[in-house]
Amino acid sequence: MLVRTDAFPFERIPAPLLSWYKEHKRDLAWRVDPTPYRVWVSEIMLQQTRVEAVKGYYDRFMKELPTVYDLANVKEEKLLKLWEGLGYYSRARNLQKTAKTVVERFGGVFPEDEKELLKLSGIGAYTAGAIASIAFHKRAPAVDGNVFRVFSRLTCNPTVISEPKYRPYVAETLREVYPPEGQACAEFTQALMELGAIVCKPQSPACDKCPLAELCESKKANAQTAYPVLPEKKAKREEQVFVFVIETKDGVCVRKRTAGVLKGMYEFPSHVAKVGDTPETVLKEWGVTGFSFRTERKFTHVFTHIRWEMLCFLVQAESAPFERYSREELANEISLPTAFRQCLEIIL
Repeated sequence: MLVRTDAFPFERIPAPLLSWYKEHKRDLAWRVDPTPYRVWVSEIMLQQTRVEAVKGYYDRFMKELPTVYDLANVKEEKLLKLWEGLGYYSRARNLQKTAKTVVERFGGVFPEDEKELLKLSGIGAYTAGAIASIAFHKRAPAVDGNVFRVFSRLTCNPTVISEPKYRPYVAETLREVYPPEGQACAEFTQALMELGAIVCKPQSPACDKCPLAELCESKKANAQTAYPVLPEKKAKREEQVFVFVIETKDGVCVRKRTAGVLKGMYEFPSHVAKVGDTPETVLKEWGVTGFSFRTERKFTHVFTHIRWEMLCFLVQAESAPFERYSREELANEISLPTAFRQCLEIIL
């Protein structure tokens, strides 16, 4: 249920926050020349990914694909290799899908209107707001986890952040106090994010450094960590997964996944184990011949809703019904998700 906190003096937020941002903002590559393309790519990369983890990927991506035309035309294998390790690979595919739409429908120019941006693949309310405000200087809020936290703590709002009406309420409330269209809109959007990222942190908020401390209702109540109110976490489903790094005289075996998580991505052949399954029976069912086991390692990989307990086997085989690549090709050309890339250790 949505709880409104309209009595809060929201109009007092912009002045001290903008002043603080000008002095304390981080030097981030995507803040330099914030074109719609650069803002869009950075925001997609930053979804559920830490800033420090994104920095290197962003620099490499922009070096290889500096324009929306480059992204629209790049081969998927190269795109996924550039994305390797960032996870949530549907983001990369949606990037290219949207790039093609922007090139084909809009002549390579991103639409300025939030509603038009929302029609593009992989762009939701947050990303549309970020592009509209940061790149086009519109009065367009971008409500991410950092902004939820700042807003909820400032107002002591008890609404669970998964409540569908809460995000629109936060966005429209903030929109009312945005500066007039111009550079200040871009700075206000980024300032809200920045405050949540480096000051109003989840567990250890630095209230002594906060430009909005005097306004903050949760600070007055000494209840900062009670907000925002999070939904109950669901237990992750656990699966035991056999992973086979199969070496033949022609190279290391790799295949594309056809179902489940990471569908369409390359993997070392894997199998979700059921009762009674053994590594030997799985290999025989696949048609692997003349095989022997050399070593094994255990790994764990956690997805949003699934936890994989992985048993990775190094296997020597005479033949196997999979594509084969050299170790050099695996390193430089084939994009392996993190779950499987860690299994490379077994052949190093």
